[in-house]
Amino acid sequence: MLNYKSFGQGEPIVILHGLFGTLDNWQTIGKQLAEHYTVFLVDQRNHGRSPHLEGHTYPLMAQDLNQFLEDQWIYEATILGHSMGGKTAMQFAMDYPDRIQKLIVVDIAPKPYIGGHELIIDALTKFPLPTIKDRTQAAETLEQLGIADAGVRLFLLKNLSRTKAGNYRWKMNLSEIAVHYPHILENIELKEPIEADTLFIRGGQSDYILDSDWQMIRQHFPNAVLQTIENAGHWVHAAAPKQLLNSVLKFMES
Repeated sequence: MLNYKSFGQGEPIVILHGLFGTLDNWQTIGKQLAEHYTVFLVDQRNHGRSPHLEGHTYPLMAQDLNQFLEDQWIYEATILGHSMGGKTAMQFAMDYPDRIQKLIVVDIAPKPYIGGHELIIDALTKFPLPTIKDRTQAAETLEQLGIADAGVRLFLLKNLSRTKAGNYRWKMNLSEIAVHYPHILENIELKEPIEADTLFIRGGQSDYILDSDWQMIRQHFPNAVLQTIENAGHWVHAAAPKQLLNSVLKFMES
């Protein structure tokens, strides 16, 4: 069963984080949305406190989400997904269209990507977990392994967890993620149009959703609208949480 936190009451919204993320990445926005809705923040498989499982494909993650809704006795929900979570949400909308109330996809398109996380995977694989004494040393080690951006180091270190023996371990299933990274980059095969009302949100400083992608997206999502948040990059929810929250609330109320 997927690990989750829930807040609020009302119509359900399920929020799915991106690659190397956890449900905690969306806790601030989730609690604000919970003033109007029941919000479920979910750790996807092989991330956070959810089970480490064989396989890390979008059809499998869509099945996980379907089982989660059944476990919560939810027939229909709004699904919000960021990056990898956005692709999971699109796969779920394809495989279980009757269970989608509305769809919100944050800074990802239903297309293949060329990569960009190889350095992170390499650094995490080489990371000397047994020798780490504290988080300061952990951050310094990540920098030495080539993770130059302090924000990225902080984001990745949220995956670091102490064992009962006092050592450190990764919450994520790094080996399974590394093996399936090529699939994470793949396109979502959308065999027929998704009729659900859909909001695509992109960061104005991100290149994950290009202007040239929009015609293709509208073919697959004929009831989609696009919102650009100019002062944000790929992690829109971290850079511009108020603007993202306002966009989501306006869309939900429309």
